[in-house]
Amino acid sequence: MIFYSTKTASIKASAEEAILNSLPADNGLYMPETIPALSPDFIANIENKTFNEIAIEITHTLFGNEITRSEIENIINNAYDFDAPVRQINKHDYVLELFHGPSMAFKDFGARFMAAIMSYYLLRSKKEIKILVATSGDTGGAVAQGFYKIPGISVTILYPSGKVSDIQEKQLTTLGHNVTAIEVEGTFDDCQKLVKEAFLDPELNAKFNLASANSINIARLIPQSFYYFSAYAQLKALGKPIVFAVPSGNFGNLSAGLLAYRMGLPVEHFVAATNLNNAVPRYLENGTYEPLPSIETISNAMDVGNPSNFVRLKRFFGDDWKSATEKVSGFYFDDEPTKNAMREVFQNSGYVMCPHTAVAYQGLEEYRKKNTSDFTGVFLSTAHPAKFIELVEETLEKQIEIPERLRSLLSIEKVATKMDASFLEFKKLLMNTLN
Repeated sequence: MIFYSTKTASIKASAEEAILNSLPADNGLYMPETIPALSPDFIANIENKTFNEIAIEITHTLFGNEITRSEIENIINNAYDFDAPVRQINKHDYVLELFHGPSMAFKDFGARFMAAIMSYYLLRSKKEIKILVATSGDTGGAVAQGFYKIPGISVTILYPSGKVSDIQEKQLTTLGHNVTAIEVEGTFDDCQKLVKEAFLDPELNAKFNLASANSINIARLIPQSFYYFSAYAQLKALGKPIVFAVPSGNFGNLSAGLLAYRMGLPVEHFVAATNLNNAVPRYLENGTYEPLPSIETISNAMDVGNPSNFVRLKRFFGDDWKSATEKVSGFYFDDEPTKNAMREVFQNSGYVMCPHTAVAYQGLEEYRKKNTSDFTGVFLSTAHPAKFIELVEETLEKQIEIPERLRSLLSIEKVATKMDASFLEFKKLLMNTLN
C-alpha cells in the first residue's frame, strides 16, 4: 500500500514509513494512493463474520503482501479481545457501543491496533520510537493503555489543563513506566500544534525517531473503519439503508467511516455531529472552511476548532464540496440541547449516554426530521458515561455505577509536568527528558 502527502502528491511512503513517521516532511497528511474494495462475496456474507474476522479481512485487503495474512491475524488478535455491540434505542435507531475496551472509549480500537502494528515493524527493524500525542480527552487514556510497556516505544501525552474529566486525566497520568504526561496551559488546539511543530523540528528529528498516535497518523483511521463494517454486519438482516451519525471533533472517526465507504461498505449517509466547534458543519452548509479558536463545552473531547482530518474528509470526495454534501450532512449543538437529549433518551429507554454520544444522537434526529425515507439510524457512543460521571449524574439526577477499571483510578495520584503552550519550552522538555 502506497501513501501520498495531501500537500505534495509526489511525496510517497510505504505503509511502514507512513505509520512510523506519522507525517510527511511537508506537514501534510498521508492518504492511500488507491483504496481497494473488499470482495462482493465478503460483503454478501459479512453477517457471519466475527469482529476480528472482519478486521483481518480489511487489513489484509489494504496491506496486500506487505504483511502476511498470518501476521495480520496475530496483530488483530493481539489488539482486540473486546467487541463493538449494537443496541436498539427506539423503533428506528441503534447505538454502536465503542467503549468496551480497556480505557472504555472508542480510541482503544485505534490505539491497540497501532501498538500492535508498530511493535511488529519495530521488532523487524530493531528500532525504537518516541510517540507524541495530543489529547482532548479519550485519546490519551487509550494510547497510555495501548502502548503501556510495549518494548521499543516511549509515549509523551499532552493534554489541556482543566479541560479533561477527572477520570480521563487519571487514565493518562497514573501509569508511568514508558508513559509521560504533560499538562499544557491552553487548549487541545495548542497541544496539537505543539506536536505538529515537533515533527517539523530538525533538531528533535535528528535525536529521536518521532511518531504520533493521534488521528493524523493513518494507522488510527484504518482500525476505526472496522466497527463501521461490524455495525453493518449486525444490522444487515433488517434490510434497510443505514445512516451513521458520528460525534466529531478532530474528524478522524468520520474519516474512518468514509474509508469504510470507499472500501465498499453500503452506507446511505453520514451525519457529522459537533458541539459549538462547528467549522466542518458550516463548511458543509456553505462550502467555506473557517476554523476558529476552540470553544469549551461539556463534550470536551470534541472541542477542536481546526480539525486536522478536515483535509482527509475533503480528499475522500476529490476536494469537491458538492460531492461531500451528497454523502455527509453536518449539525451542531449547544450544551443545553445536549443535556436535554441525555435526559430524553434516559427517560424513554433507560439508556445512559455520555455528552459526546448525545451530540451524535441529536445529529441523527435532526437528519431524520429532514429526510422522510425509511432507514436504520446508528449513532456512535464513543465513551462510557462514567468517564463524565459528575455531568451525567447532575444531568440525569441519578447515580450511575462506575466500572471497577475506572473506579480504581480515583485513589491514585496523578503525575504530570505542567507547562505553558510554548514550543521552545516543549522542545527543551523533550530534549531533557526523552533519552
